[in-house]
Amino acid sequence: MDYYDFAEAVDRIVNNVERAVSGKREGVFLAVVSLLAGGHVLIEDVPGVGKTLLAKSLARSIAGEFRRIQFTPDLLPADVTGTNVYNQGDGAFEFWAGPVFANVVLADEINRASPKTQSALLEAMEESSVTVDGVTRRLPEPFGVIGTQNPVEHDGTYPLPHAELDRFMIKMSLGYPDEEAEIDLLRLAADPVRDLRPVAGIAEFAEMRRLTEEVYASEAVLRYVVSVTGATRKHQAVYLGASPRASRMLLAVAKAHAAAHGRSYCIPDDVKILAPHVLSHRIIASPGSSRNGLDAAGRAAGVVRDVLSSVPVNEAV
Repeated sequence: MDYYDFAEAVDRIVNNVERAVSGKREGVFLAVVSLLAGGHVLIEDVPGVGKTLLAKSLARSIAGEFRRIQFTPDLLPADVTGTNVYNQGDGAFEFWAGPVFANVVLADEINRASPKTQSALLEAMEESSVTVDGVTRRLPEPFGVIGTQNPVEHDGTYPLPHAELDRFMIKMSLGYPDEEAEIDLLRLAADPVRDLRPVAGIAEFAEMRRLTEEVYASEAVLRYVVSVTGATRKHQAVYLGASPRASRMLLAVAKAHAAAHGRSYCIPDDVKILAPHVLSHRIIASPGSSRNGLDAAGRAAGVVRDVLSSVPVNEAV
């Protein structure tokens, strides 16, 4: 597969998912490039805009295994990762894999589970493995988590710790569809995912992930990435800036963005386009900073805009 074929495959996947998630092409594209970059997606939006449909239709489009975990206050870590169960017939313990053992895992309303249960995902999201009773097991490849949370209802929720937020490559919202897209939605079957057919194999998607890692990034692009993330740490309105992990993830998803456009090399525009989705949820604005009454998320997004407008692009790129 070359990068022209790569871009064609991405377009094919996005078009297929859009058959179920009408009018959300940008959000679908962001989810696809994030998974291609080996990352995870956090979707914060109100109920009923297609968050679950996006995850299910994406898994179906790449012939991947899909699992949904409904996060609730009584959910236990073992309900996510799996547990060892004693088999009386064999007289030994055997491992029963949890729902995290899938290619695309939907962590639905992730902020409704306790911090202890949320932490069960940390190793899986960072290392693509799960350790139970001292035994480490690899998760299937490719592996990606799509987490969702409702920004309106906060009763019975636990805010995601910063360490967990930092493991989501991008954070986005889908928003309401426009009028035509909503009419198209009414024309669909009750279960639009049921009629979807895979348009790429799981082995093909894994090969695309490998090609993503081979996209070339010049020294100047690397320095631009570090300059952008470094500027968030020095901004006067920031209490905690983007981590080195953010730099790594920003470069990875910028490479996926380049490959999705048929290029074997990364340019600054790839970084600029993805930076708001990669950096905003990693920045903690200073409590005393004020931006026309914006909430913390709005202030963080404003910081990223400031940084992108002020950090110069090296002419040698």
